[in-house]
Amino acid sequence: MNLPDDDRPPPPPARPVGGSRYGWFVGVVVVLIMAYIAINTVRNNGPGAFGLRPGTPLPPFAAPLAGSGLDKDVDLARRPHSGRTGNVPACSLRLRGVVNSCDLTRGAPAVIGFYFTRGADCAPEIDAMQRLSRGTPGVRFLGVIVEQGAADAAKTVRDHHWTLPVAFDRDGGLSNVYGVAGCPTVVLAYPGGRVRETLLGGDRAVRGLEQHVRALVSAAVRRGWKRPRGSPQAGPSG
Repeated sequence: MNLPDDDRPPPPPARPVGGSRYGWFVGVVVVLIMAYIAINTVRNNGPGAFGLRPGTPLPPFAAPLAGSGLDKDVDLARRPHSGRTGNVPACSLRLRGVVNSCDLTRGAPAVIGFYFTRGADCAPEIDAMQRLSRGTPGVRFLGVIVEQGAADAAKTVRDHHWTLPVAFDRDGGLSNVYGVAGCPTVVLAYPGGRVRETLLGGDRAVRGLEQHVRALVSAAVRRGWKRPRGSPQAGPSG
């Protein structure tokens, strides 16, 4: 049956001159994928692939520590009985062998670094955090091993001789909420848990970590944080 002219569907878009049918198809697919990612990011109100934005509050979490004997996913719940994210609000979960993000940032700045075991060499990032943790009293440092269970995470910590607190993110849920797409990814937060900055990049970010941590201390002091006695003076505010 012929449709009236006004009801005919519009003709398909013409291919660019000189463009192959395959290239045109790939271009359409790329656009659709990008649109899906953008819509999904907005729908989940997530940070995207660039980490947490400055000024935003840290998403709450309660994560098991490597070597604690616990083998659980990270609790990300904000309210009771939140399904897959957890049954207990993360900030109210206080157990031996669990690090709580709200307690981590209560009354002190915090530095959280993420470690991947595949596809990248993330050890220098946690090594740098360990060195800084010894010389920056009052600042709380936490490493997070992504997508390893309890036994493997404990072995990773032993193999690298890390003594700073290291949690593990068994199913990758925490790294997803924090917008972690690779390493190094280091989140620096003010006392109270508001993000100062998220560091992304390669060796340059690791080498510059000390400057960023000292800038965090300076900014926290200006906001009213009292450094523990005997702490070294902070450097440039950055």
